[in-house]
Amino acid sequence: MGTSSGSHFNHQPSPRMLPPRQQPRSGGLQTSLSLVSPDACGSPNFQERGSNSDQIRESPSESASSRETWPTADALMGKKVDKDKERENGFAEHSVVRHISSSETMTLRDLARERVDVIAERMQHLPDEFLEKFKNELRVLLEGLGGSQHREEFLFLQKLVQSRGDLTDKTLIVAHRIQLEILVAIKTGIQAFLHPSVSLSQASLIDIFLYKRCRNIACGSALPAEDCTCELCSKRNGFCNLCMCVICNKFDFEVNTCRWIGCDLCSHWTHTDCAIRNGQIGMGPSVKNGASSAEMLFRCRACSRTSELLGWVKDVFQHCAPSWERDALLRELDFVRRIFRGSEDNRGRKLLWKCEELIEKLNSGVAEPMACKAILMFFQELEGDPAKGQESEEGGRLIAPQEAFNKIADVVQEAIRKMEMVAEEKMRMVKKARLAVDACDQELKDKTREVAALQMERQRKKQQIDELESIVRLKQAEADMFELKANEARREAERLQRIALAKTEKSEEDYASRYLKQRLNEAEAEKQFLFEKIKLQESSRASQSSSGMYSKIQDLLKNM
Repeated sequence: MGTSSGSHFNHQPSPRMLPPRQQPRSGGLQTSLSLVSPDACGSPNFQERGSNSDQIRESPSESASSRETWPTADALMGKKVDKDKERENGFAEHSVVRHISSSETMTLRDLARERVDVIAERMQHLPDEFLEKFKNELRVLLEGLGGSQHREEFLFLQKLVQSRGDLTDKTLIVAHRIQLEILVAIKTGIQAFLHPSVSLSQASLIDIFLYKRCRNIACGSALPAEDCTCELCSKRNGFCNLCMCVICNKFDFEVNTCRWIGCDLCSHWTHTDCAIRNGQIGMGPSVKNGASSAEMLFRCRACSRTSELLGWVKDVFQHCAPSWERDALLRELDFVRRIFRGSEDNRGRKLLWKCEELIEKLNSGVAEPMACKAILMFFQELEGDPAKGQESEEGGRLIAPQEAFNKIADVVQEAIRKMEMVAEEKMRMVKKARLAVDACDQELKDKTREVAALQMERQRKKQQIDELESIVRLKQAEADMFELKANEARREAERLQRIALAKTEKSEEDYASRYLKQRLNEAEAEKQFLFEKIKLQESSRASQSSSGMYSKIQDLLKNM
């Protein structure tokens, strides 16, 4: 969708659009979308995926911002390859794989659906590698490389999290750190929260989850930012007027660019693409040149005020163009060309034609410093050159030959001066290229030395590993020898035990036979003793019976 060239804005009196909020925020990354000095133009070009607004739910890959550059699965795969290389080189230690029965059934869906305290308690007992696996799975879903299946799975997880009413500050305070990072990443669609180098406090993550703090990690402002009470800031959940677009609610980390248009009255920001698509850029009456003339204006959706765009583009290029590379300059010229594509005033059309001309020259190989100087000189000429009036007056009359020769000499001198400037620029480029080549050669030598050092270290480690393996083999042989001796000693002990057992049985048999023989002799002696005793008793009984009969006979005889 192009600009609505037919739409005209009624320009309200307002100061010329100046870059708002020029002071960078103290601490952390610079989040201002304003124009800053060229020295501060080194802000990283990280981008956001998706929006966490309740009104806009898109897949992580569908965003007005460019693709984010936080480390993704490729970086993780690189780490895995490094670990594999270390394992091949013998650097990795032997690890024991721990299988957790409770973790085998836990998935991202369980984490998004189950109670916070239950999942937190289960995650306390999980190993770090399993928690990292959770984050890697979510990173893959956020990247959307798997097509519609990954996008649908992520949207399902996001719907689960956004539909829960139990996720409050009281319940989230007991959440596990990794659990909270995953919940915030699912709700916002930003995988930067899963990056190991991003370390936010538990309270900050909870505030971001509950839309109390800006989800832009580099911004982190409490919402509503600057206590803004406008309709956008008060009704949109998670909207931050310091870094987000008032149309698409998305943010990125680009600064010093024509990609963003800021309102100098309410300090709200809008993507240039969003403003063009929604007809926020169009022709309107100019205040500077009178009510009869018109120029390209930007209408802010937040406050409905208008601001002129030519001066804003001029400020951006004067402050930032000298530090842009070729790709950045091409991109900014394309933004300006799209902004003024529907321009109907003379200055806007000239700027459009100049941008198209410079884009063609840059694509044909013209150096970016020359193109930058050309656009800056064009802005100076556009503001008004005092010599133009004199040239227009002199154009209607004849001039003297000497004066013509002088003018021709001036033109030649100007051409020579420009050629010298081009030659100097080429020389500087050659010197720069030579320095770059020298730096590359030096870096190559350094890398060669590093590779040699790494190879020596690898060889030393390999020797150490060989020594350790030889020691292990020696110890294994000793263990086998000791085991053999132990087996022989065990067999000898069993043989002696059998001999002792046999001797014990034999001695018990001998003892039993001797004991029985002794008992038999004692029984025979006792038998003989009893026999003699019986004989003695019988003899004594016989003698007593005979003496009794004798006495009876005597008594009978006496009686007789």
